[in-house]
Amino acid sequence: MQCHRDQDALIPKPRGTLPKMCAAVLAAITVGCIMFLSPERLFGWVAMVILILTLGPLLHGLCLLAEEMLYHSNTRYRGRGLLSHVLPACGLEGKTVLTAGLAGILLYLDGQPLSNQGQCWKVLLLASTLYALFKSLGVLGPSEVEVSDICEGRKMNVAHGLAWSFYLGYLRLVLPRLENSIASFQSTHQYNGSSWGRGSKKLLILIPLNANISHKLEDEDDNISFHDNLPNSEIDRAGVRGRVYKHSVYRVVGEDMRKGRECVVEYATPLLTLYNMSQESSAGFGEPERRQQVLIFFRTLQNILEQSLECRNRYTLILLNDERKDDSHFLSKAILTHLQQQEKEEFCLTPRPKQDTVNPLANTSSVQPSVWHLNGRWQHPEPLSREPTIMISLEKPQPLKVPVEMSEHEDGPT
Repeated sequence: MQCHRDQDALIPKPRGTLPKMCAAVLAAITVGCIMFLSPERLFGWVAMVILILTLGPLLHGLCLLAEEMLYHSNTRYRGRGLLSHVLPACGLEGKTVLTAGLAGILLYLDGQPLSNQGQCWKVLLLASTLYALFKSLGVLGPSEVEVSDICEGRKMNVAHGLAWSFYLGYLRLVLPRLENSIASFQSTHQYNGSSWGRGSKKLLILIPLNANISHKLEDEDDNISFHDNLPNSEIDRAGVRGRVYKHSVYRVVGEDMRKGRECVVEYATPLLTLYNMSQESSAGFGEPERRQQVLIFFRTLQNILEQSLECRNRYTLILLNDERKDDSHFLSKAILTHLQQQEKEEFCLTPRPKQDTVNPLANTSSVQPSVWHLNGRWQHPEPLSREPTIMISLEKPQPLKVPVEMSEHEDGPT
């Protein structure tokens, strides 16, 4: 379980609802204080604040709408209606307009803030217009945490697209064929002191946090050596007839250097894209963003594969922490640790064959599975077999409600 604990300590969890709960508590405390100090003005001031908070975003949405309608209506919204797409995209949604309208009606009916403060309308208009100005200038823009939460919630990160592409374009195609490929490989290769455990018959997918991938595993760790390739899988894909997919078999030895383990292991190829993007200045993708995207890629791919029936129990994701660069055999240790852990934690689900026995204390008045009536005589069958058999009786059919009478000369069970 140590491997899972190490991975859980690195993978960020999805953001929860704690900010909403904190905001609700603060709002309740504030409303309670105002109700205690001046209860007669509560509804008027609440309506005033709601109107300011909704009218400001509506004015900012109108500014966005002017830009979209003048310059982007044909290119970004081609073939889509104004009410169904453009207005919601600019933040001019029906619930915001309805909230502002209800707040205005409540403020007009209450009347106390307007009568006590003659400048309320001026404050309302000034606050709304200044909100639209500051929002356009980015002063009131969303924080980095809000942007990250939106991208993760709507699956808009680069890592989400790479994870889905890796699954749909590769893993879902090759993992169902992996077991047969390994069986074919084993039948044509001889091993000296090596073994294929149950965990070794899965595809080990390496995901380093720094996204820096070596094209040859033996360059990273001299305890890992290339052994051979599995038989190629040819699949017709995107107009290419017989596109070749292959996996490489590596032999990994431990610190004792006695016994080697064969396994099918490879890096997650989409990490090359993340690493190359961080090397391009025009991509605006630095090292901290790359690390965050690698973690999101791991979490997304893990969730996808856990729900995939085609890939279940055919893979192992190994998250490699790049902070341990001082150990030259870190990669081989990580692979062997996962293999040993899988062999200890996973159990074979194939049921053991049960022996069919006859209970001597069972009621013998009815026909037991250990005997049958054939050709007018009770006979004991041979030991039960797993192969299906057909038993034919030459007797005439008897009604179910009438018991079959046995003569005294017939041998029956005792």
